[in-house]
Amino acid sequence: MKHIAIIGGGITGVTSAYTLAKAGYQVTLIEKNRYAGMETSYANGGQLSASNAEVWTHPSTIVKGLKWMFTKDAPLLMNPAPTWHKLSWMAEFVAAIPKYRENTETTTRLAIAAREHLFGWAEKEGIDFDHKRQGILHIYRNKAGFEHAGKVSTMLAAGGLARRAVTPDEMRAIEPTLQGQYYGGYFTESDSTGDIHKYTHGLSQACARLGVKFLYGYQVLKASADGTRADLVLQSDAGTETQVFDGVVVCAGVHGRGIAAQLGDRLNIYPVKGYSITVQLNDEASQQAAPQVSLLDDETKLVTSRLGQDRFRVAGTAEFNGIDFDIRADRIRPLVNWVNQCFPEVSTRRVEPWAGLRPMMPTMLPRVGAGRRANVFYNTGHGHLGWTLSAITAHQLVGHVHAHFAPKANSFTLQGITPTLVAARTALPPEGAVVALGRPGGNA
Repeated sequence: MKHIAIIGGGITGVTSAYTLAKAGYQVTLIEKNRYAGMETSYANGGQLSASNAEVWTHPSTIVKGLKWMFTKDAPLLMNPAPTWHKLSWMAEFVAAIPKYRENTETTTRLAIAAREHLFGWAEKEGIDFDHKRQGILHIYRNKAGFEHAGKVSTMLAAGGLARRAVTPDEMRAIEPTLQGQYYGGYFTESDSTGDIHKYTHGLSQACARLGVKFLYGYQVLKASADGTRADLVLQSDAGTETQVFDGVVVCAGVHGRGIAAQLGDRLNIYPVKGYSITVQLNDEASQQAAPQVSLLDDETKLVTSRLGQDRFRVAGTAEFNGIDFDIRADRIRPLVNWVNQCFPEVSTRRVEPWAGLRPMMPTMLPRVGAGRRANVFYNTGHGHLGWTLSAITAHQLVGHVHAHFAPKANSFTLQGITPTLVAARTALPPEGAVVALGRPGGNA
């Protein structure tokens, strides 16, 4: 039995551990925190949203970034201080603009394919994660935003997702608590929400039942591989040690760039900070006034999810400022103000602020597959759709790992995925590529 190390215990690391263990590999997951899902997978917006598959590589993103550069509470905030990492990432971001439509359609297909696995695992393993299957309503305050959404809907439909335009009256019928004036909306009934941390924790427990070994509180100081073995130098409170594995999978989020460099690969992930607040609905009036249906406000770039009876999550914004976990009051305040404006009967007396770093590839597509060395693999760079895509990329990962360690075996299949999807080779496609549905081994 081949022994695979997974670096990183967020949602992609845990889903990777689960699929690899189910496929018959011995798995050790290494996580620097004491528990799984304690960083980016802790308090995100909670959406499982194929309807949010539109990639950001659009000219309007550049315009907004420049326009809002010195506006501290803007939905998109760019620190103007230049670094080589930031400049190289932006150059590749601009270069990906011609594939905006193609990459949006690819992301949509992946998001749809991920659902049955994500939900199926939760049912099989008994994971309670406050799952709410009441759809996601995108709201638009002006004609321009609504018309752009219509163009996006065409791309989503090409990827297999159905969503429908709704009038302001229909919007209020879908979510009666929503206040304010709107031009229109789009409703995706098949989308859903939940608590990503509860899901990650529950799946990590399922992994343990499958025999996955968890090394919590361990930091990877050095990583090396030669194609047949992988050596990891680990540090914990007990000291420093070296462990040897047959292969290694990097799922380390924004920390993966440095690890990849040690393994001989270029991984151009940039940390894009997002913020959230969790409003504690401690009184009956607030519980009644908070929305049940998940929302996405296109103008403010905020999303919401109702987590059980007594929690309301609001999240969003994008901040390009390097690896910085600071929770800034001027970035949290717009989220609180948004709740006060859209849901004035909800008490915001008790809110829990949070910030996390999305690991973003310049193409907006995750990097899934093998590195330069045949026993090094990646499942990372999912950006704002980490949870939404995690189940399908974990399945893709197993296809890549299996192609290296057991290329002649014919008994292995990925449930619900066509054989062509997992016809992976040991060489990774160009950076940012994924194995797209129906387009095996191609540059998505």
